[in-house]
Amino acid sequence: MDKVKYVDTSIGTVGEADDEKSHGGGKTYPGACVPGGMVQMSPDTITGGDNGTGYSYLHDTIEGFSFNHMSGIGWYGDLGNLQIMPVTYIDGLRSGSNEETPITKGGEGWKSAFSHDDEATKAGYYAVKLQKYNVFAEATASVRTGVLRFTYPENEPAKLIFNFARRIGGKADFEEINIINENRIEGHIKCTPKGGGFGHGHGKITYDFYFVCEFSLPARKMQFFSNEEYCAENLKTFENEDAGLVVDFGELSRPLVVRCGISYVDLQGAKNNLQTECHTFDFDLMKENAQEMWEQAFCGVHVEGENEVDLTIFHTCLYHVLLDPRTFMDCDGRYRFNGKIFENSSYTHRTVFSGWDVYRSEFPLLTIINPEMVEDEVNSLLAIAEERQTSLPQWELLGINAGCMVGDPATIVLCDAAIKGILPYDIEKAYEIIKASALCKKELFGKPFKSVRPDCQKYIEECYVPEKLSDTLEFLLADFTTAQLAKKLGKSDDEKLFSDRAMHYPDNFCNERGFMSPRMENGEFVFEENEYDDDGCVESNIFQQGWFVPYDVKGLSKLFGEKRTISLLERFFEKAELSALWNDDYNHSNEPCHNITHYFSVLGLPGRTQYWTRRVQKESYRLGAFGFCGNEDVGQLSAWYVLSALGFAQLCPADEKYYLNTPLFKKARVSLNKKYHNCSVAEELTIECDSDPLEKPYIKAAYLNGEMIEENYLTYSQITSGGTLRFELCSEVQ
Repeated sequence: MDKVKYVDTSIGTVGEADDEKSHGGGKTYPGACVPGGMVQMSPDTITGGDNGTGYSYLHDTIEGFSFNHMSGIGWYGDLGNLQIMPVTYIDGLRSGSNEETPITKGGEGWKSAFSHDDEATKAGYYAVKLQKYNVFAEATASVRTGVLRFTYPENEPAKLIFNFARRIGGKADFEEINIINENRIEGHIKCTPKGGGFGHGHGKITYDFYFVCEFSLPARKMQFFSNEEYCAENLKTFENEDAGLVVDFGELSRPLVVRCGISYVDLQGAKNNLQTECHTFDFDLMKENAQEMWEQAFCGVHVEGENEVDLTIFHTCLYHVLLDPRTFMDCDGRYRFNGKIFENSSYTHRTVFSGWDVYRSEFPLLTIINPEMVEDEVNSLLAIAEERQTSLPQWELLGINAGCMVGDPATIVLCDAAIKGILPYDIEKAYEIIKASALCKKELFGKPFKSVRPDCQKYIEECYVPEKLSDTLEFLLADFTTAQLAKKLGKSDDEKLFSDRAMHYPDNFCNERGFMSPRMENGEFVFEENEYDDDGCVESNIFQQGWFVPYDVKGLSKLFGEKRTISLLERFFEKAELSALWNDDYNHSNEPCHNITHYFSVLGLPGRTQYWTRRVQKESYRLGAFGFCGNEDVGQLSAWYVLSALGFAQLCPADEKYYLNTPLFKKARVSLNKKYHNCSVAEELTIECDSDPLEKPYIKAAYLNGEMIEENYLTYSQITSGGTLRFELCSEVQ
């Protein structure tokens, strides 16, 4: 089956807008990239506001095409460098839609109206007609290069505008541009928190972006501009904090192709990347290569079904799962962070780790379908922690811990991977860093050490963070996963220490309120009016966050009262509008609620897991720009869907159990990897149902390689042994 045809990159592309229903949009980008690529060649509709990709489906103009984007994130975003816009005339030397640098000297700007009817949004390819100039623009990419093709109208001058200072969430601080000849320009763009970026600068992201751009046709004239004014003619080099360039090709009889290599290391890296990956101006060949890369990436997961909507959503979700963590090293194995250049050929150094989001479903899925990417990422996180003498990063971007969200999620990811046999290059060193983080050590390996954990004696002594319920429960989960890793490594004293810590979660249950609640410094509970209060909770309330003990769901139910737990869970889901962009009850648009559908299975009611999982699949995921019910969050929202569509979910990291639910498709196949998986039965797991699961949504019985599954789960080891997982389905709960 041709899987690429089912990918629609317009799904989830709503960003911030005045329209109330757009709140919590997916914030994905529609542009071209390849799996785990360094380049995301995508259109920009705006610079400014909480539009983390620079694109929102609700906008009606495009200001250009830039080379790097993040998918599904908020906090104002970052990247969006090297913006290029094709024009036929100049109407002001600003885009007109850049809120960071608005027009002050006249003109409407170079932005152009467009229609979604004129867009093509596919894996590895994007195209649109720019109505203002009647230019047809196309984009494709390789791992480290981006390629644009512009078809201009006849008898009109063909021009390009380069906006080197543009950056999502802010602007670049410094640009150095060199015109090499009539077909080539090179440059260096420097971005620091001074110019904004992630969190409007609070993410403290600093990076250097290098590029080499070549044109398929010679330019007749190039002229720099800055601050909405042209610079002197014939300049070949220009350094500024607001640099732009107009390139004039005159009238063209054939399309103009622009190919660019990028690097975060140095200019030579950009040159090597371009020469290695894109030594041709054959746009169609590059497009075919990009789409073939996606086809190969999809080969590991094959589903069969007749519902075109389900197939489209599934493959688009799988597409988003495979975008990040992305390649952050050049073709020659070099990468840069913390002001240093490193070289390593033993793994691919990666970036963009949205830890608080992706440890829940994204990495549990990747350990099955792409364990090599997981190994790359745990090695990347360890390398950063080693170099910076810190904990593993919470939210990593370009080698920097942006400090976004809470908890110790990289510890959770690394422990889960290690439990499954996907080990970093130095597991003992990794463990010492994790332990130092958990104990808030000030020194490690004879050097100063900084932990992501709060410098909080209350947590060290009593296992809670004052007035912060989310922080407390997140750290307790990290302690649970650390205990499992300690057990694997034979560190029995540490296993006991961290297991005992994790089991302090009942201390946060307020009997008077009947819910988990934050505690004050003196140990008393913060007053909560009701379960919808959000004191001490991050992007959640105590009703949503209070379920977060995935390693002891049965113990949690005893705190709530076992009958009350089931009643509360049913109410939790019943009151939620599953297609809404935000809920005070079950809220699929944000991560604290993810996988709670599978609590029913732990509590002996698998039919309710099957019922509610199918409801979430069908109501929280749709086609179109509003297709995601909230921020896609760097693959997490998509990964939940892919896992559940295959028929299971890992409820708790570092616990090998994957709880079953009814698959979405009658048949699926997952390729396994002998390097990482035991494959003792086969090198493929086949998942099949005896009936159409859309007609019979409940599980009557399940068998693995002919043996009936007595529990409501399979272990990771069983899944990765391969063979056949067979479901007998029925119309009613058994």
